[in-house]
Amino acid sequence: MEKGGFVYIMTNKSRTVLYTGVTSDLLTRVNEHRSHLHAKSFTARYHLNILVYYEVFVFIEEAITEEKRIKGGSRASKTKLIEQRNPGWMDLYDEVASW
Repeated sequence: MEKGGFVYIMTNKSRTVLYTGVTSDLLTRVNEHRSHLHAKSFTARYHLNILVYYEVFVFIEEAITEEKRIKGGSRASKTKLIEQRNPGWMDLYDEVASW
């Protein structure tokens, strides 16, 4: 059985740093970022605690392909992607946690 996936973007309080990731369990992964489970990770070092974008995919392979496409783009393209779905750059954590 194929497992679905998510592409997501995290940012910090001042919205100056972006991190794009992929996972099969979005809530758990965001909780890991927010709790700084991996203390030396990029997201922990730059305090990336705010989920500003996510997209759901039926297959994890599709999510991985999209993650690579997003990572290959400019900051402007990432900003545009975020603002199309989340113009206020609100933290989407509560939305995900309510599933």
